[in-house]
Formats: sequence, structure tokens, C-alpha cells
Amino acid sequence: MTHSGLKRTSLYAGGSSPGKLLEARFYHEDCLVYDLEDSVAPAEKDAARFLVYQAVRWHRPPDKYVLIRVNGLYSPYLEEDLEMAVRARPDAIRLPKVEHAEEVRRIDARISAIEETAGIAVGQTELWCNIESALGAVNAKEIAAASPRVAALALGAEDYTASMGALRSKAGWEIFYARMQVLEACRLAGISAQDAVFSDFQDEAGLREDLTMTRGLGFDGKTVIHPRQIDLVNAAFSPTPKEIRNALRVLEALEEGERNHTGVVVVDGSMVDKPMERRARTVLAQAKAAGLWKEEG
Repeated sequence: MTHSGLKRTSLYAGGSSPGKLLEARFYHEDCLVYDLEDSVAPAEKDAARFLVYQAVRWHRPPDKYVLIRVNGLYSPYLEEDLEMAVRARPDAIRLPKVEHAEEVRRIDARISAIEETAGIAVGQTELWCNIESALGAVNAKEIAAASPRVAALALGAEDYTASMGALRSKAGWEIFYARMQVLEACRLAGISAQDAVFSDFQDEAGLREDLTMTRGLGFDGKTVIHPRQIDLVNAAFSPTPKEIRNALRVLEALEEGERNHTGVVVVDGSMVDKPMERRARTVLAQAKAAGLWKEEG
């Protein structure tokens, strides 16, 4: 697997459509989610399972982080979904509508049993947990820490607002608190924070405004509903040239200070502290992964 490690964009591909499964590999999303849940009719679940297995196990795109979204945690389809999904060996399984840490632990144990039976290293399969209700948001910290497999939480705005009796809007204030609950849980657990879909894929200006808030809050990426959103979202979650220049200046100043045995390092009138150094290193790591900066030497 040669994916960049970036998780800026996640695109769903309907598991029952060979055409969509094929098309999705040629877009620029970082994370490709093969879907067995909402996009697949009940009568097509078995066929979708077969198609997704073939796509992931034998024809997976080498440059993407690959996930399989299974059906609901109390669905009659879940057991067969997990058997197939684990054996297909994706990077992660995406769980819908997680509300309790115990649900994650239950899935973790089941995945471990399948991995052991299939000769797969136990713990290899990561989990992304979709937070799609008020209860899930309240329990986000416990969910994020429920298993070492949990690599990300992703907010699902449509179901969340339904659980709150709220009206979904482009401004997104009705999901602001949930965003912060999910984001805080991810930061405490040291995992990726994934923002909700912006559902009007024709409203580019609205998406840009939404991304300004999302990135400003501190999210790492966003689920996209349409391929035309991918490039905008990727750009929003990538360091800007100015951010790269500033990061380089911070690290260069620190190196110069170390050479000169200077106790205090100042850049643009501000003292460089450990958080600034960590931020600079993170920016450069992201820029390098995105192909925006190349380390010299």
C-alpha cells in the first residue's frame, strides 16, 4: 500500500454498482469508501458484498486509503459484512451510527476473531466510527478511546440533525456543538477528525465557506458527496504556500538558535515555543505528503 497517509477527502462508492466502484478509483480522493449500507438496496446486499470483496482484495487502488462501510451495528447483514470486509483486507472498516463504546469493543472482538481465523495479523484492520446522533456525540470521547483500532471519528450531519429535531442549513450552526464534541474527542485520543458532508455539490461558494470554518476549527478532512468537491476539499486541508514558508522560517530559526546557543528564539516578534514548533513540523509533513514541498538533502 502506497497511499500518502493524508485523510483530507473520503468519497463513497456504491457497492452494488460496478461502474461506480470502477470510476471512484480514478478521482483524487485520499480515502475511498466502498459502501454496503445506504447506497445498496436490501435485495442487492449479497451481490454488493461480492463486488466489494473483489474490488478491495484483488483490484484495490494502490494510492488510496481504502475503507468498507458495513451495514448498521444491529443489522441482520452485519455478520456477513464483517466476514467479507476483514478478509478483503482494507485499511479500515467504517461503522455507521456508533453510539456507545461497548459497540466498538464488540466489533473489535469480532474482527480479531476473523483476522485470527483468516491468518491476518490481529489488529491490522482499523476502524472509523461515524457519529450520527446526539447520543453518539455525547459519547464521542469514550468511542474514540474504545479500541486501538479506532483511527478516526466522522460526523454524519443529516442523521445527527434529525436526532436533534434541528433543520439542516448551509451555515451549519445546528451542528457546531457536535463538530466540537467530535473534534475534541479525536484530539484527546490522537486520531483523525473527519467533518460532515456539505450536501449541495453545486454550491461551490457555500462549500468554500463551510471549509473555512471546518479547517479553522481543526478538522483533518471531510466526507464528500460528489467527485466535483474533491479538489476543493483537498486544497482546503493542505498547507498554503504561506503556511509552508512560515513553518520553514520557524524551524530555520530554531536551528540557528541551537547553533548559536540562544535560549530564546523569536520570529516576527513572537517567541517560538513548543506548540509553534509542533505546528511547523506538522505543516511540513502534510505539505510533503501532498507533494507541495520536498525536503532538501
